[in-house]
Amino acid sequence: MNQFTDFTPVNYIFGFIDVLVVWYVIYKLLGLIQGTKAVQLLKGIFVIVIAKIATSLFGLSTLDYLLKQVIEWGFLAIIIIFQPEIRRALEQLGRGKLFQRSANQQDEEQTRLIEAMKKSVSYMAKRRIGALISIEKETGLTEYIETGIAMDATVSSELLINIFIPNTPLHDGAVIMQKDKIAAAACYLPLSESPFISKELGTRHRAALGLSEVTDAITIVVSEETGAISLTVNGNLHRNLAIEEFEALLRKAWFGSENEANQASKWTWRGKKNG
Repeated sequence: MNQFTDFTPVNYIFGFIDVLVVWYVIYKLLGLIQGTKAVQLLKGIFVIVIAKIATSLFGLSTLDYLLKQVIEWGFLAIIIIFQPEIRRALEQLGRGKLFQRSANQQDEEQTRLIEAMKKSVSYMAKRRIGALISIEKETGLTEYIETGIAMDATVSSELLINIFIPNTPLHDGAVIMQKDKIAAAACYLPLSESPFISKELGTRHRAALGLSEVTDAITIVVSEETGAISLTVNGNLHRNLAIEEFEALLRKAWFGSENEANQASKWTWRGKKNG
């Protein structure tokens, strides 16, 4: 009867904090092994645990015994199999970076993506290789991804350049990116029907504007005729961007706040003036 008398509000608070800390550590450890072979191994362990529960419920004694042996010896196997991941986690902990890793990785990944886009766009602009690249933000682009060829490839400047090389199977249409992946290539985008678009703009620019009118996606255009770099976001077309201007605008639109993205209106006005 008196077993709960020791539980005061303070005990409940510390118990809640204890659970939160445990879940946070688990979350960070899952982030540490993300993208490694350990993820697939964890799935295998989960299947074994579910199978063990099922054999106990249905009275499958032989299979239950075998799975019990697997689980009992599994701890040693896990140490051997996960040795690289365990060593890396201990190194991170020793450097005091285990809990800073996600923020640092995010900054590094953003820098890598911007550099990949800058390098590929600069290369194609100098050689007048036409390109159309859309980046998904909050509004999903699945319906447009399904019109192209699925890729699910990590973004790199080399891959983007190869996709748009003339007379290759994927160079027509748009590349659509989701986070750090190229989801698909040779995709069809909706064309803008605005009567105010300059007559000198071709299908790529109309497609880029059309997508920005119905989604919050960022679309990059490299003109095949002039090599000019353009970018559409929030229904605005930013034309004739120098590579430094393109990098700054892309960073604000992709990783900055909405207000920062809208502050780039001077490039829009200059683009309209030059159009």
